Amino acid sequence: MQIAQGIEMLEITAEVMGGTDTLYPALLWDEDHAVLVDTGYPGLLDKIKKAFELAGVAWSTLDTVVLTHQDIDHIGGLPSMLDEANETIKVLAHPIEQPYIEGERMLLKHTPEAIAAAEAMLPPHVPEEWRRAFLHLLAHPPKAKVDAVIEDGQKLPVAGGVIVVETPGHSPGHVSLYHPASRTLIAADSLTVKNGELHGPDPRVTPDMATALSSLRKYADYAVENVICYHGGLYRGDAGRRIAELAEGAQ
Repeated sequence: MQIAQGIEMLEITAEVMGGTDTLYPALLWDEDHAVLVDTGYPGLLDKIKKAFELAGVAWSTLDTVVLTHQDIDHIGGLPSMLDEANETIKVLAHPIEQPYIEGERMLLKHTPEAIAAAEAMLPPHVPEEWRRAFLHLLAHPPKAKVDAVIEDGQKLPVAGGVIVVETPGHSPGHVSLYHPASRTLIAADSLTVKNGELHGPDPRVTPDMATALSSLRKYADYAVENVICYHGGLYRGDAGRRIAELAEGAQ
């Protein structure tokens, strides 16, 4: 879905834990460059390339990937993208997230307890081969080199300029992006959309909810009309008012 000139919300559906999960990465582009914000789970490269085609953006123009944080549904597709592009794609992430993305440290949410809980949640009809592959992926998540780190307030030179907003809580180095030209917030996992309504981060997978909600106050500095949530998709409406409510603990 095109949000405005130079910014597209992709829609990627994956099979996860015996069900389906739809993700909404953002694509930013201009005449010479394309930037993908987050890469989905492993195994989704063909679907992402098809989404580029539907958006009318040439895959060959992709030269930058921004990773908003370390979770596997955001970093999982990166290694295959780099392999196909012969590593000509530049990878950007927050410095706190860098050692996790590069595999120097285990992903924070991939504790032995979390992996055991994920195994327990798998439906009984899931084939044993798929079960083993899934658990191996959790224990040995994808990794890739981060080429440059990004920080709060930094302006990325694509699609007229995109501003980095540090929004820790869901992850220690979680970042969001703001596109002033279209007044669009790429919220990643700092916000979610459920049944058409804007909500805060999912408490089930947000280790520090207090910090995550406090981070939402930073959005008051920006005029937001469109919100792209990685889980739930697009929200349009009185976004500023709703975000302020959520920052104060509203449900």
